[in-house]
Amino acid sequence: MSTAREQPIFSTRAHVFQIDPATKRNWIPAGKHALTVSYFYDATRNVYRIISLGGAKAIINSTVTPNMTFTKTSQKFGQWADSRANTVYGLGFASEQHLTQFAEKFQEVKEAARLAREKSQDGGELTSPALGLTTHQVPPSPLVSANGPGDEKLFRSQSADAPGPTERERLKKMLSEGSVGEVQWEAEFFALQDSNNKLAGALREANAAAAQWRQQLEAQRAEAERLRQRVAELEAQAAAEPPVVSEKEGPGQSLEQLEALVQTKDQEIQTLKSQTGGPREAPDNSEREETQQKVQDLETRNAELEHQLRATERSLEEARVERERARAEVGRAAQLLDVRLFELSELREGLARLAEGTP
Repeated sequence: MSTAREQPIFSTRAHVFQIDPATKRNWIPAGKHALTVSYFYDATRNVYRIISLGGAKAIINSTVTPNMTFTKTSQKFGQWADSRANTVYGLGFASEQHLTQFAEKFQEVKEAARLAREKSQDGGELTSPALGLTTHQVPPSPLVSANGPGDEKLFRSQSADAPGPTERERLKKMLSEGSVGEVQWEAEFFALQDSNNKLAGALREANAAAAQWRQQLEAQRAEAERLRQRVAELEAQAAAEPPVVSEKEGPGQSLEQLEALVQTKDQEIQTLKSQTGGPREAPDNSEREETQQKVQDLETRNAELEHQLRATERSLEEARVERERARAEVGRAAQLLDVRLFELSELREGLARLAEGTP
């Protein structure tokens, strides 16, 4: 856009949207914040354009033609189609008054473009009655700011008294740097939020793992207790003495007969022990040893699980400390972002005052 030949006519702020080229139904926002949307008049070509810049990129560059129509789709939203750009633009305003002002200016510019086309076809003097301007002598056109009721500010357009290209470039550079800085701070803020979300997810996973380890530890402890009870039962059974076979003798038996009977009974006891006591004792001892080995293995496993549980608890504590640190960093970043945004707002206001005060 050539600032030497184009003059600002009207300016306002709105959220800019473009129609989705794939579906032709959904709106795609041009940014997260409201942008400045301005009407410009090119005196050399007698052309009117709607322009909105996002940093160094032109979000809207639409030439107004007589066949264009601006449609109010709601109290704060309006749209128009640009066949040259093969798209549909939508603007969301802060109030219905801003929408009405933009629509009235659209109709005015559209009528001026129609008259300019008719005059051009007739070969007569090119005039724009809607704006009271001629292509031979174009007086400075005021730029009306529609930022709010009662907040109209008049700016002088490009003329012999206006600041030179160097001053304009410096102002544009300062505005662009301010926008880039704001985007960078927002990107850092979103990165910190993403890091905090990741830490929170890791903490939730660690809590779930710790709960699972606790359940396994309780199950192993219950199994160890059951095996201890089984070992105690086997030890009590092994400690029981085998029954002693005795026989009552009559009072008239002699000492030799008693001794012979005792020997006979001893032999029977030895025989019974060899037949019953031996085979049964061996399995009991083997089973008891196997059970004791299982108990030792379970105790070792329990010790490992307790060690892992303590390590998990330490990891949880470290993750909790890290999350608190991340929250503190996010808070500091948010405060710093607020300060930067406030400074950028003051910078923009100062630039606006500087442009207003420039002769």
